[in-house]
Amino acid sequence: MTMSGGLALKSTPAPIVACTIARDVQTFDLLIDDIEAELGEAWGDLNFLEAQAFLVQPEADDLEFVAIAVDDEDEPDIELLLRVIELAKARSVKVILIAEDVSPPTLHRLLNAGADDFVPYPLPERAFHQSLERIRAGNTLTAGQADAAAPAQAQAPQTAAPIKPATTGRGDRVIFAVQSMAGGTGATTLATNLAWELATIDKKASPSVCLIDLDLQFGSVSTYLDLTRRDVVFEVLSEAQNMDVDAFKQALQSYDGKLSVFTAPSEILPLDIVGPEEVGALLDFAQSCFDIVVVDMPSTIVQWTETVLNRSDVYFATLELDMRSAQNTLRFIKALQAEDLPLDKVHYVLNRAPRGLDMGGKARVKRLAESLGITLNTQLPDGTRQVTQTCDHGVPLAEMARKNPLRKDIAKLAKTLHEAIKAEAAAS
Repeated sequence: MTMSGGLALKSTPAPIVACTIARDVQTFDLLIDDIEAELGEAWGDLNFLEAQAFLVQPEADDLEFVAIAVDDEDEPDIELLLRVIELAKARSVKVILIAEDVSPPTLHRLLNAGADDFVPYPLPERAFHQSLERIRAGNTLTAGQADAAAPAQAQAPQTAAPIKPATTGRGDRVIFAVQSMAGGTGATTLATNLAWELATIDKKASPSVCLIDLDLQFGSVSTYLDLTRRDVVFEVLSEAQNMDVDAFKQALQSYDGKLSVFTAPSEILPLDIVGPEEVGALLDFAQSCFDIVVVDMPSTIVQWTETVLNRSDVYFATLELDMRSAQNTLRFIKALQAEDLPLDKVHYVLNRAPRGLDMGGKARVKRLAESLGITLNTQLPDGTRQVTQTCDHGVPLAEMARKNPLRKDIAKLAKTLHEAIKAEAAAS
């Protein structure tokens, strides 16, 4: 089975049609879940000061609605909130007000300032969906309804939105590799968390997944998953052509009984201690035992990089919005072109990408892609300190920071890949 990066990932960033406005939108995680369920990637988030600046820009005309989320800590800033509502209404942008523990007088003023609908927080099941249907149908709050909404807030049900796990089947056998274009661009974080998301994508029928760390000198997959580095790893690497699949299995470790891991060796080794034949044999063993193999590559180009690239179905290259990433990516492209290697398998991943309504940042992303002649369809947000914390604790993001925006986007990427695998398997 062959699956090119273009076939697997044909997505492009969705146009922004809505945004959340809050002091810190992460405080309203149920809102994030609901707006993602309704709009996918077609939304952004702003704080109150950013919203004031954005709502006077021409780009604000493209918004369908804003969801303004407030709690009792925002009450001293009510004049700022009223100004945001005023600016939104001046642009004919619908306003959904979401409030938690806000006093009736404050809520009364916010509702009467022009909010089109009101939902209490924590969000009752399907409440945000129903609110969105109402404003799209033109059913907005009257003055009397706004007054009635304030005392009703205390009696609102406190039901969290239900979790909707993805439903997937068994996929065909594929290899995904991840390589950084510059240090610190999140290649190992992506490889580790992508492997975990794929291994847990369906409680009943997840594919079997093997994560292989081929950064023989400074590989940190074992650190990210709190696993030991075994001496047998070096033996398997150096004698892969002469070993059998049972020896390969003995070198594997299990994380939580769901993900099999082939760690980097315990000692720093020269990258040329293994060659294309040994790496090819290692990949053969992995593919004979697992549905999906995820390979974390060294940032250095070595003799066996070609082996992994040719064997991969999608070869992820991580970069950031800076000059070093741009220059190194250009060198990488030229190196592959010189050797006539399959560039169509390379899928570029922009780490720490600008947020949805950062128009200046989006313009820089567009210029970067155009100057390199590449497409940046996958743009991952900054996971902030939670990424470092989960790595230090030796757990995937999903185990310790499930609501983290980086974790959510990696989970979406895993789902896209898994669905592409199923589609190709069904067509073949």
